[in-house]
Amino acid sequence: MEQTITIYCKNTHAYHDVPRGISLIELKDLLGIQLPYPIIAAYVNYKVENLDFLLYKPKDIEFLDASSPSGMRAYVRTLNMVLACAINELFPDIDLRIEHPISKGYYCTLQWHQSKDTDSEDEKEPPVVTPEKVQAIKARMLQIIAENRPIYEEEKQTKEVIRMFAERYNNESSIFEALGNPYCRYFRMGDFIDYYTNVLLPSSGYLNVFDLQPFQDGLLLRIPNRTNPTLLEDAIPQDKMFSIFQEYNRWNKLLRINNVNDFNVACKQNMSFGLIKLAEALHEKKIAQIADSIAAKRPKIVFISGASSSGKTTFSKRLQIQLLVDGIRPEVLSMDDYFVNRVDTPKDENGQYDFETVNAVDLPFFREQMKDLLEGKEVNLPTYDFTKGERVFKGNKLKLQKDSVLVIEGLHALNPCILPDVPRELTYKIYVSALTTINIDNHNWIPTTDIRLLRRIVRDYKYRGFSARETIARCPSVIRGETKWVYPFQEEADVMFNSALIFEFAVLKRHAEPILQEVPKFCDEYSEAHRLLKFLQYFVPVPEREIPPTSFLREFVGGSSFRY
Repeated sequence: MEQTITIYCKNTHAYHDVPRGISLIELKDLLGIQLPYPIIAAYVNYKVENLDFLLYKPKDIEFLDASSPSGMRAYVRTLNMVLACAINELFPDIDLRIEHPISKGYYCTLQWHQSKDTDSEDEKEPPVVTPEKVQAIKARMLQIIAENRPIYEEEKQTKEVIRMFAERYNNESSIFEALGNPYCRYFRMGDFIDYYTNVLLPSSGYLNVFDLQPFQDGLLLRIPNRTNPTLLEDAIPQDKMFSIFQEYNRWNKLLRINNVNDFNVACKQNMSFGLIKLAEALHEKKIAQIADSIAAKRPKIVFISGASSSGKTTFSKRLQIQLLVDGIRPEVLSMDDYFVNRVDTPKDENGQYDFETVNAVDLPFFREQMKDLLEGKEVNLPTYDFTKGERVFKGNKLKLQKDSVLVIEGLHALNPCILPDVPRELTYKIYVSALTTINIDNHNWIPTTDIRLLRRIVRDYKYRGFSARETIARCPSVIRGETKWVYPFQEEADVMFNSALIFEFAVLKRHAEPILQEVPKFCDEYSEAHRLLKFLQYFVPVPEREIPPTSFLREFVGGSSFRY
């Protein structure tokens, strides 16, 4: 008699007795699972797994398509492997580097394959990227996809994996040493091997939507739309965002820290305190330059915006100091104090309060007070009581002086609709973001949202009484709000500021790991907690005693000299 196991499928909301040793792809067909888009991965006990995963014990199963965050990540990782393989087959002496997300795709560069005898990749100019070369790479990708090559997840002793990757990627081996495991897994497609931080799709034939085009001095890998993965994402201009990425990439190269491996080696050589001082000095210099630019322009209003946990509040406080140095009296207001009372907050499609929408702000009252301030009148400023969900007045009054500038900080500060009658030439707009500019390795980038999510998890736990599970559960609504109300206006900024610090993950690691470990293994949020815990394993911890009390990181981990 055939042995069976009992699984619970969240897609069917039912228990099923199935053959022991069945694969997820066989289970999908057996149960006739249908999703809006092709099934490409599954949660097994709330951890994402490849469809080749075999079931030997009772499990909870949920099948995923590319419209889910985990499904899309698996899709994009597989697309990266096919791109790397195509370049390897066409140009064996050239390596791919996936730099960072931009224009709703991924900016990639090409570099010469580093030989064992080469100490620096800067010894010769990088390969020239021509339209013909990009077209040839895309054609080879399409060929690999048409051949539907199987992708195998394999595991060997770490020392053997290091040896294999040292032959193919001479500067990549220490990523396996950093994990500290006796065995390491990797991926193989034919004779091509590569490493990725999580699961891939079963074969190249699953990739039916992508594009590759020349972009700046490299390539832009375009990916499916996250809500309708049958369509490509629209490539949007992000020239200012690209420029700030490139500026920090050049700075990283000067420090010879491009990947996590480089950072870990530097820390083991007792260079972490020097990196902290350099990173903090760079922030101070950038903020001073922005203050000088404001002093030269003399606007009436300075707007500061950015996504959640980007460091807007700390930036406004540090900018305030630099403006005073320049002889300008900054009057800082938070748009959060102009929220409507909670009972009047608009609700989303699920009937939940939508705190991200611009309509959660009492725009008529806000505009009235700003008009009065600009006309030289005194106003009675509100304070929002987040405990009661009400706007209160505590007798705080403000009247602008001749040497004053109004500094308005908030999620919607760059949205032209908040003060439509103020001429653009009287304003100065700043966008604050947290852009991670080092990668795990050349083929594994760090999502720009991860640094803000980890900041928020630590801050909410320490200061707002929220568990990691609660913070993770709110992420989808936060991301929807940022996508709709923040990102479309970021290129409106006169200047962008990157609040990320090169050592930040290594410090957040100590704070975030115990909080993430409290997330129960039987809830939907465990998948994201597990992913973040795996990600933090790549970093060696760094003590925070050298981090100054005015650092952006202090807003989240504690020890700040600012009052929030």
